[in-house]
Amino acid sequence: MKNRYSLAKNVFVDSIDIDDYIELESALSAYKQLENSIEKPLKMILLFGRPGTGKSILLNRIYKNLKYQKEIHYFETPTVNEKEFFLKLFKVLTKKELPKHTEVNFSALIEFSKKLYGKREIIILLDEAQMYSSEIMEKIRLLSDTRSIKFVVSLHKTEDEDLIAKEHFKSRIWEIIELKNITQEEQASYIHKKLLKQNFFEVANSIKGKNIKLIHEFTKGNYRECNKLLFTIFEIYEYYEKNDLSKINYNKMSRKIIEMAGLKLGYIYV
Repeated sequence: MKNRYSLAKNVFVDSIDIDDYIELESALSAYKQLENSIEKPLKMILLFGRPGTGKSILLNRIYKNLKYQKEIHYFETPTVNEKEFFLKLFKVLTKKELPKHTEVNFSALIEFSKKLYGKREIIILLDEAQMYSSEIMEKIRLLSDTRSIKFVVSLHKTEDEDLIAKEHFKSRIWEIIELKNITQEEQASYIHKKLLKQNFFEVANSIKGKNIKLIHEFTKGNYRECNKLLFTIFEIYEYYEKNDLSKINYNKMSRKIIEMAGLKLGYIYV
């Protein structure tokens, strides 16, 4: 039989499933900002942030909530092959399939898109846009200029930020939504709510303020890093529950076990 920690660790498997979504104040604010931006006559909206700040789950949530109200499409997995990308886009715009072994005529696609202006408002959510080539992104820019397609472009914040530094994108991205790592208080709420949602009341109650402080110190409030750390913590607990119960205090999370998980993940070094 699985013990409590075998089950608890699975709460923190990294996922973009909106069933796993935990509504925090900063996440709610970003959602409302994106929802409002979609209503504006913008050509491009940039969703921007470090990996693990919740961009994908925000796009997934906005798509699921609006797909019956608007003509909205979520390109979840980047199609890095230009031919495949524009075949997919062609199908969205024309609602038709091209014959096999046929390539999209991009000039004709632009002309077709221009004719859609005022008749349809198509919203394309592009996740992980940093994986698209500069050639694809340049053509996306040209399509956005037809004003019949609104692109929400999600990409990782990097040190050089080459993509948004380009002048032709600066002039077209009319709104930028930046997602940031969460505060220590929000991280406490995130961890406890995820556990309570799955009825792990005792496990949630064992994670005290000092534990949260250390977890936040290691993860800097990043969702993905938080999930990795909590999964690893409960993996260690799982081992001790099966092999050495004397190491476990069910009423209080062990600082040593948090540090062991931090060591395993490279947050601290010996």
